[in-house]
Amino acid sequence: MTLATPRILSVIPPMTQLNTPYPATAYLTGFLRERGFHAEQTDLALALVLDLLSKEGLPKLKAAAEAIPPKKRSPTLKTFLNQFDRYLAAIGPAIAMLQGRDGSIAHRICSRAFLPEGPRFAALDNYADDEGGDPLAWAFGALGVQDRARHLATLFLNDLADVLREAVDTRFEFVRYGESLAQSQASFNPLATALAAPPTLVDTTLEKLTLQAIEHSRPDVVLLSVPFPGSVYAAFRIAKTIKAHFPAIVTVLGGGYVNTELRELAEPRVFDYFDYVTLDDGEKPLLALFEYLAGKRPRLNLVRTFARVDGAVRYFNCGEIDIPFEEVGTPTWDGLPLDRYLSLLDMLNPMHRLWSDGHWNKLTVAHGCYWKKCSFCDVSLDYIGRYDAASAKTLVDRIERIVEETGHTGFHFVDEAAPPKGLRAMAEELQRRNLAISWWGNIRFEKSFTPELCLQLADSGCIAVSGGLEVASDRLLTLMKKGVSVDQVARVTRAFTDAGILVHAYLMYGFPTQTIHDTVDALEYVRQLFAENCIQSGFFHRFACTVHSPVGKNPEEYGIKLQPLPPGKFAKNDVHFIDPTGVDHDRLGKALNKALYNYMHGICLDQDVRSWFDDRVPKPRVGRNFIAKALGAHYG
Repeated sequence: MTLATPRILSVIPPMTQLNTPYPATAYLTGFLRERGFHAEQTDLALALVLDLLSKEGLPKLKAAAEAIPPKKRSPTLKTFLNQFDRYLAAIGPAIAMLQGRDGSIAHRICSRAFLPEGPRFAALDNYADDEGGDPLAWAFGALGVQDRARHLATLFLNDLADVLREAVDTRFEFVRYGESLAQSQASFNPLATALAAPPTLVDTTLEKLTLQAIEHSRPDVVLLSVPFPGSVYAAFRIAKTIKAHFPAIVTVLGGGYVNTELRELAEPRVFDYFDYVTLDDGEKPLLALFEYLAGKRPRLNLVRTFARVDGAVRYFNCGEIDIPFEEVGTPTWDGLPLDRYLSLLDMLNPMHRLWSDGHWNKLTVAHGCYWKKCSFCDVSLDYIGRYDAASAKTLVDRIERIVEETGHTGFHFVDEAAPPKGLRAMAEELQRRNLAISWWGNIRFEKSFTPELCLQLADSGCIAVSGGLEVASDRLLTLMKKGVSVDQVARVTRAFTDAGILVHAYLMYGFPTQTIHDTVDALEYVRQLFAENCIQSGFFHRFACTVHSPVGKNPEEYGIKLQPLPPGKFAKNDVHFIDPTGVDHDRLGKALNKALYNYMHGICLDQDVRSWFDDRVPKPRVGRNFIAKALGAHYG
């Protein structure tokens, strides 16, 4: 097969996110167009949700729910069926309001008499005061009609997602669809079984949308980027549909999931769905692949690409270097329906909501991580280990082009950790051009972020930052090679807050040798950081040991013993380990997340942290005013 000038379609598979396009296809489409290719893109994640949750889709959902015997119907299904007419009447206006197309319906939604309210709305009772007053007044006050309505409409959609999960497909989630089928699955069997099973309503809808996209774009090559395990099943379902109806189309799989979990791929059945699987950044592997398809390059000279040869999986890599970050071009969102994305408001915390609320042009300041030392991170992989920055002029040129194209001035910088020098240079260039944007992104809480720099970043448009505090323990931070201390994090985060910039902290529990006492101490530090207004939001992740991290490569340095990986030819990433401390971190995690949820809502900040735990735990070794004293010593 020879393709001299292929037509290329890049696809965002379900499920990624619904408020803004995932950036992989935008980067690839922009790069390929600048190289002279005919490249288009489509978001089937958004299309799937809008089709299922529509006036045309809900009757199909009703039929599936009615097929369940009445005695087996949950309260969620009973509410949906009993109030179906109200759901049908409300779905169109609710979607339009979340898309920003019909703000006037917000007043009816806020009345609490328009949307049918299923079990998801029960959480609102937690906010009601003792006199039974307005349960959302603390968050939105007497005004805030649009935000209040979007929160209620988000609960409404979550109720419908629950109906989908119970009546149609137990794997369905808005962001983690069928995740367990792919996450660290050594065997391809669970995924193969799911793909061979009779299709659900979700499957048939996705098949219909796939065929529509193919008919519209008429591609020769389809690129499917899977960033998360929760988008793998749908990507394979899309590829299966393409192969069944258009076998001549070349299908290519890539993305973050592939880069971390399929680096030792040996499963030939993958290639019943995909012709090629590429690793790391897509630009160079795809250029080499297109040259091969055009007969201009031998197969042996493919770049970081898997293919099936004579029934077996073979890896090709001629070792060519990647495209410099300065030359990858400007992402384009052309072809994506930017006016149809849904601004969801499920978390009322002003920082936490940024991930699901509003349109953000996703961009990177630099490729990889300039620190690349953290022991829990996949620092051996290209997407982190190869640091490569572009000039501030190039970066702001890209920003200006994107604003002109999309009409949106909000940017989310999705770096592993944006470099302080790069951010300073970008801020100076934005100020020099007098360019007004809003931006937020991920950083390291290092001392380079002085109060002066924080003020400059705020003046350039920075509204929020997120960064890894991980385990708030100096001993464990040193073991992690994090390069920060708790008191330093306190000073840096306070500097951002004082500059009017919101701060989110990534937190971790279950790190090797972490004891119960360490966990209690860490929660006390976190409590104080919230109480002193250093951070406004956070999220506790359970530590996972990966084969690509320093912990996974050198477990003896961290006092643990790795368990053997299960046999298989498919995914390989997470590895279980034996920690001599023997702590039940899952049980502790429930307390940590409950405490954090309350802290993010400004509740119980003076309460003893031991009260969150079901079991008796030791008293924190941290002084109750440690953070306040650290800030006082610094600021005088």
